[in-house]
Amino acid sequence: MTLSEELSWRGFVNQTTFKDITELDKQKRTFYWGVDPSANSMQIGNFAAAMMARHFIDYGYTPILLVGGATGLIGDPDGKKVERDLKSVEEVEANVRGISDQFKRIFAGKSFDIVNNYDWFKDMNYMTFLREVGKHVPMRQMLGREFVQSRLGEDGAGISYAEFSYSLIQGYDFLHLYQAKDATLQLCGADQWGNSIAGVDLIRRIAGGEAHVWSTPLVINKSTGIKFGKSEAGAIWLDAEKTSPTEFYQFWINCDDLGVIDYMKIYTFLTQEEIETIKRQHEENPGLRFAQTRLAEEVTTLVHGKDLMLLAKKATEVLTGKVLLDEAEEVIENLRREIPFAKTHETGSIIAALVETGLAVSNGEARRLIQSNAISVNGDKIQRDNFQPSDFRRGRALIRRGKAYKDSAVLETA
Repeated sequence: MTLSEELSWRGFVNQTTFKDITELDKQKRTFYWGVDPSANSMQIGNFAAAMMARHFIDYGYTPILLVGGATGLIGDPDGKKVERDLKSVEEVEANVRGISDQFKRIFAGKSFDIVNNYDWFKDMNYMTFLREVGKHVPMRQMLGREFVQSRLGEDGAGISYAEFSYSLIQGYDFLHLYQAKDATLQLCGADQWGNSIAGVDLIRRIAGGEAHVWSTPLVINKSTGIKFGKSEAGAIWLDAEKTSPTEFYQFWINCDDLGVIDYMKIYTFLTQEEIETIKRQHEENPGLRFAQTRLAEEVTTLVHGKDLMLLAKKATEVLTGKVLLDEAEEVIENLRREIPFAKTHETGSIIAALVETGLAVSNGEARRLIQSNAISVNGDKIQRDNFQPSDFRRGRALIRRGKAYKDSAVLETA
């Protein structure tokens, strides 16, 4: 299979400056792909583009991974309805370190350069930038950008000169890497197409060279039609402190049937044959969630490693009633970071426990939940107000409201 075929069947083809995508197969190039450090961690939206970059590397392309220490001081206005708050230099520097560390983990075993665009902007004179770069950028081109039009429109919030200039700064990144490292290809998400094209234009106007852009579609949740990568709690991060490995695993295992195979193509390195086999097995009995389980295992291992994946899997099996709490001592400390723990005694009040752990806001609500068969202890529905000694195994009982794993708590005997 060629690179263009690999990218096509996995769904990594959106827009490109190549006349024919098979041009990818004719010449191995140096490419760059970048992330702005708006936080100290990437989200799974960034991770989709990172997976695309990995395929380019596997097919012999030379990677440059860019962290936008300079652009991060401004903030990408694309898709934003209002002006971003500026981050401090110290915050951006910390975020650069976090993103760089994730690059090293995601691309471990590969040969790559990490660069920070702050390194070539920090000593650049403003007049020099205007003369050498700004002079070559038509205002019509910049004013034609969709985000500029929306912000300057009747209902727009306006735009500062700093954010207006963002695409100029990112465009210069491409020019710099073209001149310094012979980068002739930029990889990006669909939302970065305009900024990336600005770089192609600068290379043509200033250096008289030819460069290209390859963009991947934004991953869309097919059930909701909105951008994939967020849960009810917010963004799904690669950093274990922001999204725990268990929560990360749970996100993938809860993916809908409509999109699970597409996500598997994007977020794993499973082959086409392997994914087709998984698809057939899943379709035979969707209720077993075979595809979601394999997806969660693969992606969590890629991001957090096999050991943390296995702990996350075991914790999930406890929380969903597949494994009893007393059979999973190794995940107790992991569970303490996921759900509330509280003390009680063997005949203590379930109503009080529900309120103390936040599963009910009042005694009245707790009673209504019990009466409506919404409360379970160790996976069994209950219709009583008090615990029984048999509920506790090795001194612990798992109580849950409804089906969501986060609506669970562990009660320990005092």
